[in-house]
Amino acid sequence: MSNLYILYEHASGYSLFRVREFEEIGMNLPQVEASVVDLSKFATVVKLVAFYPFQSGINALDNINAVSEGLVHDDLRTFLDTNLPKEKKRAKMILGVADTRSGSTINELFSITCQHTGVVPELLRGLRLHFPNLVKGLTDQNQNKAQLGLGHAYSRAKVKFNVNRVDNMIIQSIALLDQLDKDINTFAMRIREWYGYHFPELIRIIPDNYTYARAVYLIKNRKDFSNDREDELEAITMDSGKTGAVFEAMKTTIGMDISPIDLINIESFANRVIHLFEYRKSLQEYLRSKMGQVAPNLAQLIGEQVGARLIAHAGSLTNLAKYPASTIQILGAEKALFRALKTKGNTPKYGLIYHSSHIGKANTQNKGRISRYLANKCAIASRIDCFSDIPTSIFGDRLKQQVSDRLKFYDSGELPAKNVDVMTLALQEAETEREEILTKERKRKKKEKKHRKEAEAAAHANGAGALEAGVNKMEVA
Repeated sequence: MSNLYILYEHASGYSLFRVREFEEIGMNLPQVEASVVDLSKFATVVKLVAFYPFQSGINALDNINAVSEGLVHDDLRTFLDTNLPKEKKRAKMILGVADTRSGSTINELFSITCQHTGVVPELLRGLRLHFPNLVKGLTDQNQNKAQLGLGHAYSRAKVKFNVNRVDNMIIQSIALLDQLDKDINTFAMRIREWYGYHFPELIRIIPDNYTYARAVYLIKNRKDFSNDREDELEAITMDSGKTGAVFEAMKTTIGMDISPIDLINIESFANRVIHLFEYRKSLQEYLRSKMGQVAPNLAQLIGEQVGARLIAHAGSLTNLAKYPASTIQILGAEKALFRALKTKGNTPKYGLIYHSSHIGKANTQNKGRISRYLANKCAIASRIDCFSDIPTSIFGDRLKQQVSDRLKFYDSGELPAKNVDVMTLALQEAETEREEILTKERKRKKKEKKHRKEAEAAAHANGAGALEAGVNKMEVA
């Protein structure tokens, strides 16, 4: 007759239960399901053999991480070895477990038959429901605290939060950058119309929006702007010809006069537009640095802005890494795709990756081919960026070179290098760079540890000196 034991992993520790009259219970599964809800009936079905409480929160987290990965922690091994029947009797016993991977590992270690189907899930459900009543000294309040604390610790450990590799910041940055572009264009058009009443010729002479706003902020009233400030205007236009044209246009302009109060408002608005331009530049630099930290290979392959738009459209770098190359190729052209499928027309060849410089370099007949090849390389780059521990742009450089070689092949027929050879070389370079980064990190940590020890020694010496001085004062007194 087989004996059934149940291993139950709880937030407070490991527990081992023995099931009474296993053969009868196994034959009457509906009765077990009915008795699970009633504590008085369920207490007659199972009996606590042993309970091992976790020593601390860190110990509980180590054990639960091992359980989630299907491993047997040293604490669990000792617990089972101590409380299970002797080796001679283990051949006639069955151990009920919640996870098949844990069952396989325990079977290899102890040569015990493990079961996770049949009546075992119902018994585990009953243990979860009545566990505080089956273990002495454990209350519902203690159980809730243990579960909440371990749940938070486990989630934090699984997320492995790294503030330097958060793709949410990239998604928000590229969205803000796009919004800024729209707003700046609208404001630049507004300032051109507004100041155009006073000096309309300036619009034709200075077509660039940023330079125009700076020129408006400098000139203000054209009648008060003298030739002595020519150097200041030339510093803005960066062109002596345009500067001369501005002064010539001031003499023959058809613009009307403007009141001081209107001029103050135009000046204030021009200043705000200038600050928006400058903020956009700083935001673009920020996006470039974040892409270098989060997705350096993707940024190196297709550029920071296009890479950021792909990540934003996918929702995250992880989602982008899960996409096949065919999805990445038309990402951003979903409406055109479904319209083509509905009307049975030609499907789009590219989406967001069309803005990459590689697509622009290709001939019209090769744009579809190069977009398919580029999407393939983007899929590889995003997966490397997503799942590599130490970010490096070596693979991105190699993939970018492969795309350039493919373009040459389409134009001249020159055969590119094989992908296996290129990736082997990239792996060697990446491993070398990885070792260098790890060496620098070890040196930095060693240096920080040394400085910390010196600071602690200095603080200890200062404290000892102050104590000795206090004692001397007391003796003098």
